[in-house]
Amino acid sequence: MNIQRYSRHMVTSEDTFSFDPSEYSRFKFGDGAVSKKYGTELAEGFIDQCLRRQKDIGQLVVISSPFAFIPTATFAMKIHFVNRLNRWLAANGLPVVQKTKIHRKVTYKEDYGALDAEQRMKLIGNDKFHIDKEFIKNKTLIFLDDIRITGSHEKMILKMSQEYGIDNNAWLLYFAELQDLSIHPKIENYLNYYQVKNLDDLNDIVQNPGFQINTRITKYILNADTKKFDNFIRNQTPDFIELLYNMAIGNEYHLIEAYLTNLSKIKHPISNLVY
Repeated sequence: MNIQRYSRHMVTSEDTFSFDPSEYSRFKFGDGAVSKKYGTELAEGFIDQCLRRQKDIGQLVVISSPFAFIPTATFAMKIHFVNRLNRWLAANGLPVVQKTKIHRKVTYKEDYGALDAEQRMKLIGNDKFHIDKEFIKNKTLIFLDDIRITGSHEKMILKMSQEYGIDNNAWLLYFAELQDLSIHPKIENYLNYYQVKNLDDLNDIVQNPGFQINTRITKYILNADTKKFDNFIRNQTPDFIELLYNMAIGNEYHLIEAYLTNLSKIKHPISNLVY
């Protein structure tokens, strides 16, 4: 593939950022307002810094970070990225974007953001990726992700492209990228949990009308201490509890022993279901 990369923000320090780390943390746990802000900002930067300079813009296909059943935080950001980009494309008489998905079979439950580069590649190396090769033929691909730390996910996407014989022109887009490689990759988890320290910190996020569930918040809730889980669930609506359970089952979390105790607590109160 002919690949170009664009990142809206560069991380060059362990404690000073060009974006609000509190907002970023909320984004990673499903804050819809921040997802909209980030998606719009990334699209505007991409348009100004990249697309305006191109003479020939053909059919674009936007692809968010790979997932199985439950979307990632990037998927929520992608919605608003596409909306902003489409406005610009339509205003300039260009075809609006198409969307597709990289299907992913996840083989681990560990917290990816806490690992170093070697551990990440070892962990993710067993995952399976699939894309519809015929749908993307002769189109420019835009692979979207929230942050680039070691490039492990990027390497897996490139590996998949080689296996499928994909030779498209492609962009790799990130909201942020770790530029100073002397900084340990665990900076990712520092950002992920900057605002969210415990389950109580999630109440404001999940009870907001713009909340969008993702893999991180689902695993975080299900992996919580049982008593803390009970206290958290007691304050949530039946709709949220049903959503949490349905997403967990869809991602096969009922097959992961570490999640079974908490999952069992929210299974039976769900109405109108037959077991």
